[in-house]
Amino acid sequence: MYVISGATGRVGSAIADRLLEKGTPVRVLVRRPASAQPWADRGAEAVVVDLADRAGLTGALHGASGFFTLLPFNPTTTDFRGDMTALISSITGAVVEAGVPHVALLSSVGAHLPEGTGPIAPLHHLENALRSTTATVTAVRPVHFQEKVSDVLDAAREQGIYPVFAESADASVPMVATRDVGTVLAEALLSPPRHSETIVLTGPAYREREIAEMLARLLDRELEVVTLPRAAWKDTFLSAGVSAEAAQMLMELHDAGDAGRLIPHGDRTVHGKTGIEQTLAGLVAVPA
Repeated sequence: MYVISGATGRVGSAIADRLLEKGTPVRVLVRRPASAQPWADRGAEAVVVDLADRAGLTGALHGASGFFTLLPFNPTTTDFRGDMTALISSITGAVVEAGVPHVALLSSVGAHLPEGTGPIAPLHHLENALRSTTATVTAVRPVHFQEKVSDVLDAAREQGIYPVFAESADASVPMVATRDVGTVLAEALLSPPRHSETIVLTGPAYREREIAEMLARLLDRELEVVTLPRAAWKDTFLSAGVSAEAAQMLMELHDAGDAGRLIPHGDRTVHGKTGIEQTLAGLVAVPA
């Protein structure tokens, strides 16, 4: 039995899909009862539990051969560090108490650094906390997700703008599709390593301007690429409904990227094959 958290998200659902396709017993963890039934209809066991509920999570992990986990980012948080510390404690404690033998973790490039990377820094501490248990840990550190384009899709559709949180839209950056991330993590669960390892997951490289051109063709409209200066970042985040605390973390993340601190660092590297054209087509096909 494999337990998959974040089953309503892109990566968690991709992992669960892959395991179910192979006829493997799957227990998905969801936060809302309404999200449980679709998985149950597909043959998965569905448990409604929050990762911060240590007792509930421990119960959901009993009998697991492997566990996929992540650290969800709450854009409305008013206590980011406190929230993350509590989640790390809950997840690690549940893994210990349930005796889970293998944990596959969605981490990130930059997680080798203990601080200065915004939402990535807690992943560094979760990796280390899990490695302090008796579980074997597979930490997968992907580069940028191709699906991050969904964050600007409304602006593109409604205003004809493609915003870029950087000084230039012409830097080539590797990006990976979440379907490839899900495949790597599912394979890690099915064939766990003998010893804990860190996998860097990369993909094809693209320029933001190049992505905007592809998206413009799919939307059948012109898009203006707008690079946002750092002084405009915070107000942009706040206007999108992000809390001041979360906005500060996101600014720290972008600063780390601009400073070149989010570099690949791991035991081995896997290359995702999905091109962003396929990912964009899927994003555009979803009703607004």
